[in-house]
Amino acid sequence: MSSVVKETKTDKIFKAMNYVFLLIALLLVLYPLIYIISASVSNPSDVNSGEMWLFPKGFTLDGYKLIFENDQIWRGYLNTIIYTVLGTAVNLLFTLPAAYALSRKDLVGRNIFMGIFVFTMFFSGGLIPSYLLVKSLGMLDTIWAMILPNAVAVWNLIVARVFFQVTIPKELEEAAVIDGCTNLKMFVKIVLPLSTPIIAVMALFYGVGHWNGYFNALIYLSDKDLYPLQLVLREILVLQAMSSDMAGGTISSSMAEAQHSKAELAQIIKYGVMIVSTLPIIIVYPFLQRYFVKGVMIGSVKG
Repeated sequence: MSSVVKETKTDKIFKAMNYVFLLIALLLVLYPLIYIISASVSNPSDVNSGEMWLFPKGFTLDGYKLIFENDQIWRGYLNTIIYTVLGTAVNLLFTLPAAYALSRKDLVGRNIFMGIFVFTMFFSGGLIPSYLLVKSLGMLDTIWAMILPNAVAVWNLIVARVFFQVTIPKELEEAAVIDGCTNLKMFVKIVLPLSTPIIAVMALFYGVGHWNGYFNALIYLSDKDLYPLQLVLREILVLQAMSSDMAGGTISSSMAEAQHSKAELAQIIKYGVMIVSTLPIIIVYPFLQRYFVKGVMIGSVKG
């Protein structure tokens, strides 16, 4: 007797609609990526005129050559790597112990502490008080202005707390206490080795946030040597916009040509920097994907 369930006409229509929907979603996601890759190796004139709309036209690697020869871009790249690695380490150092402590039922006043944390999700002092606080702590134009103000994300703290509550068996903690294990030793020797999924998820969340972050740098940094890559890319985009505006104004033809040349230069660098700045995240994500899915499902479904 066959165990295969025969599909009805309605099931076939539903499956076909799902395939169509997934295909459309794939094209919507894939087209911008292909376009950026193609634009980064195409003649900027063809890109600006719209002649290049999918595949490369007027193939050139001048953009990547300019990127690799640009000290400002490399400095921004190095700064971003430092901010991401050090910032993520600080985030995990504060988030995971706090989440574990708040997951323990024997912590006196844990609901009060949790309420204070949640309160900060909905209410904050605002941009100006935050700037004045960072300034009063002497963190302006320092690496710490990029790291300490966002040391803990409350939502990540909640997700990690739920993970510890539903994953770490209470009996395991009781057995460790009976064996004379201290809270710190229990956290380091028992809890952390069992928490690889949530550590990977938190590292991915925080790491992507640091890698893509530019607002703190825009507010707290004025030294260009400390600019992250995203702020360097922003300056390239601003340069392109200013050059385009000046080229279209009432200036001499020679100056207009020079400005137009600068605009094309910014154009060809822009797409290349997008690819270069995205590559590390694309490379790292596949290795963390299985932990990412598992950790998010545990934190959301059982929370």
